[in-house]
Amino acid sequence: MPTKVLIPGGALGLEFQEEALWRGVVAGPDIIAIDGGSTDSGPHYLGSGTSKYSRQIIRAQWRLLMRARARAGVPLVVGSAGTCGTDAMVREMLELTRDLAQELSQNLRVVCIFCEQERGMIQRALSAGRITALWPEVPLNSDIIGACTHIVALAGAEHITAALAEGADIIIAGRATDTAAIAALPLMNREHPGAAWHGAKIAECGALCSTNPTSGVLMVEFDKSGFTVRPMAEGARCTPELVAAHMLYENADPTILHEPGGYLDVGGALYRQEDETSVRASGARWHPTDAYTVKLEGARPAGHQAASLVLLREPRYVHNAEAWGMRLEKRLHREIQGQMGLSAGGYRLELRLIGKNATLGALEFLPSQPSEVGVMLLVTASDRETAMGIVRLCNPFLLHYPLTDEEPQATFAFPFSPPEWDRGEIHTFCLNHVLHLADPQSAFRMETEVIAHG
Repeated sequence: MPTKVLIPGGALGLEFQEEALWRGVVAGPDIIAIDGGSTDSGPHYLGSGTSKYSRQIIRAQWRLLMRARARAGVPLVVGSAGTCGTDAMVREMLELTRDLAQELSQNLRVVCIFCEQERGMIQRALSAGRITALWPEVPLNSDIIGACTHIVALAGAEHITAALAEGADIIIAGRATDTAAIAALPLMNREHPGAAWHGAKIAECGALCSTNPTSGVLMVEFDKSGFTVRPMAEGARCTPELVAAHMLYENADPTILHEPGGYLDVGGALYRQEDETSVRASGARWHPTDAYTVKLEGARPAGHQAASLVLLREPRYVHNAEAWGMRLEKRLHREIQGQMGLSAGGYRLELRLIGKNATLGALEFLPSQPSEVGVMLLVTASDRETAMGIVRLCNPFLLHYPLTDEEPQATFAFPFSPPEWDRGEIHTFCLNHVLHLADPQSAFRMETEVIAHG
């Protein structure tokens, strides 16, 4: 019998169709698996130890998934709990599970997987040569490790299968690879390993590989030679092109996917339309490696940031926005350093032209002539007072600075008042490394709790 994995959506907190979920439950899954987040949205969530998604939405969706788990009588797994997967986020999900178990009168065996790493242990591993840099290589030393607010290691399928072996009804995992929760049971059931990882990669974002990507819910059936994927939303279809294309998503190499303990090669994979809604894939190969490594993620504070926004609509200024921005930026540096006595290294200032090059900056390659341009000023300094002082100093220049010295003072538009806002402490990623482990479980901790409310 194949192993059937029901994936409600791309992440807990993102939209998925309730009717599609129940259709999936009726189809008889062996496990329900969903991701809780990733690094997609930047370093703030790991740095601050917070979740990207609304607590109210997570509560409502987790309640629905706990009901679905009870109806199906199968395990429920969430990986990368609370977006960042810190220990505190795992405990927050556990507390939510306790609360909902009482509300739903459920008896549960909950296994938590903790992935946060103690800084001293990381320092010792670095000294022992057990940490290797990934490309692009960034420096790592004791000062950088000490500055991290949180460091996590990404759990793999082995850590989920260990929790399943404990008889878990619900598994709450800290930071994990996007594929781990989906691949775990198929691997435990000795389905084709290449298919297990391949299908997990395709399904990690739910119905994104279908004609109705926002519907969320997918069912993947894994067997001894491949996998079959189908969306659960009415009218949605998977096609070979959509399924194959997902290997391009968040992947430097569309044929190779690295995971703890090995890598997946889909260079020889074949995709065919199985029926009107389903796609069958086979031919992927899993290559175990001698070394077992887990990726490390760390974030540290990078200063305090303040911002402002002004809108240009006068055609001459819109047409010459880049030249105006370069001239303005030079003037702002003179004013900040002259009036506030700051050195060039004491702050960072960025002007982004929204509608021209705000996304790619100097790499922009598409010419455009918009009717208006938004000019976003970002100021980063060591503390709130300095950052807000700089952005307030810049206020009149953003509002009135002319294109040349020979013309009258211009006037632009602030979209709100006050025009500056305090973005608070910001963070930056500072680890792009792997940790070598002799025992895959040694960097992770597992705790089991029995909840009795039935």
